[in-house]
Amino acid sequence: MTAEELEDLARRHLWTHFSRLGAYRDRPMPIFTRGDGPRLYDVRGRVFLDGLASLFVVQAGHGRADLAETARRQAAELAYYPIWSAAHPAAVELAAKLAELAPGDLNRVFFTTGGSEAVESAWKLARAYFKQVGQPERTKVVARNLAYHGTTMGALSVTGLPAIKEQFEPLVPGAVHVANTNRFRSAFSPEVTVDDERFAAACAAAVEDAIVAEGPETVAAVFLEPVQNTGGCFPPPPGYFAKVREICDRYGVLLVSDEVICGFGRLGAWFGAQRYGYLPDMMTFAKGVTSGYAPLGGVVCRDFLAEPFLRGDASYAHGITFGGHPVSCAVALANIEVLESEGILSHVESSATAFEERLQGLRDLPVVGDVRGAGFFWAVELVKDAGHPEARFTPEERSALIRGQVAPRLFEAGLICRADERVDPVVQLSPVLTCGEAELDEIETMLRKVLSGVVV
Repeated sequence: MTAEELEDLARRHLWTHFSRLGAYRDRPMPIFTRGDGPRLYDVRGRVFLDGLASLFVVQAGHGRADLAETARRQAAELAYYPIWSAAHPAAVELAAKLAELAPGDLNRVFFTTGGSEAVESAWKLARAYFKQVGQPERTKVVARNLAYHGTTMGALSVTGLPAIKEQFEPLVPGAVHVANTNRFRSAFSPEVTVDDERFAAACAAAVEDAIVAEGPETVAAVFLEPVQNTGGCFPPPPGYFAKVREICDRYGVLLVSDEVICGFGRLGAWFGAQRYGYLPDMMTFAKGVTSGYAPLGGVVCRDFLAEPFLRGDASYAHGITFGGHPVSCAVALANIEVLESEGILSHVESSATAFEERLQGLRDLPVVGDVRGAGFFWAVELVKDAGHPEARFTPEERSALIRGQVAPRLFEAGLICRADERVDPVVQLSPVLTCGEAELDEIETMLRKVLSGVVV
């Protein structure tokens, strides 16, 4: 088909996700046809640098024949069988590998097809576990303001971003939200925010206050990302997770580390929990586990959470048709092998400082107010006046800035990234993990060119 024919069919039949369907009435819809390493190619022959790893997913790079061949071989051998009261080698081997990579005694793996289902499954497991151990009143969860945890009804309730929730309310009751670790737009006083210890204590205390206010005996779990995505890559202050872990232990609440974005090398470690030195009771994962070559997600949990379901006829009555799909599990095993054999995690760890330095250098631009993140996961927040960040954009101004200037110009320049105006405007970078000095230079050059021309 020609580019025009594909674009016409897309406009007529394809319901793109998180999209304004009317946006492409009078202009072509982007249609990508192939990828190679960190590059993407569209239907009109244009070349782009994938500075978002296609939504925080493609860790090992596009166009890998080895991962594609793994999928072909598995499909030819066993295309599908469910892991409902049965198993297949790929799921067994992958579960064992994930247990090996996970910290502590996180040894049991429940597979899903993606991140939303993983979060949904983790909340359901928390509720089911507490019923099994005689605490059925523990049903609630605590999460953070603006944090994105998924779109299924339970995961959307855990999500702390009002803009994507209102359309579907009322949601599942029992989710409360507390201050996040955004230092640039801190919920706490400047004196607290500037001090690592005091800021960590204040952010952790917000979690404790919510548990106490709800009634500790009613709270099942706390859901946190190692580095919070929505709002623009909020890293934790030193000591934050240790304090939250102690609070969860004190009140008998489970700690869930949402690793859907941060896992599999994004921060230079297998999981963000390892980078920040804490032991969660569950970890949710998806995205980078397969580098996007097949859909897969899941929950890794500590041994004690599985223990009640090993007795008698007890069952965690939950399952997903394509969770633990043979092809996806085989691809995940091959992808993990690539990450190990090619030293990709150590590459991220050694290259993160160079990436940060390039982005921090953008602070000389008047529109840049903050640069924050970790590993290969960064955000540049845009402001009206860098000297007075308290002067914030209105929603209309945010939309005009991002949708009218920044997003289309970055796309035209050939950089795939996330320009987000749902809260304070940010540009997020999450490049393919194999990117080297040349690609990091390109990202900085394209950002500087576009942001230098922005009018606020």
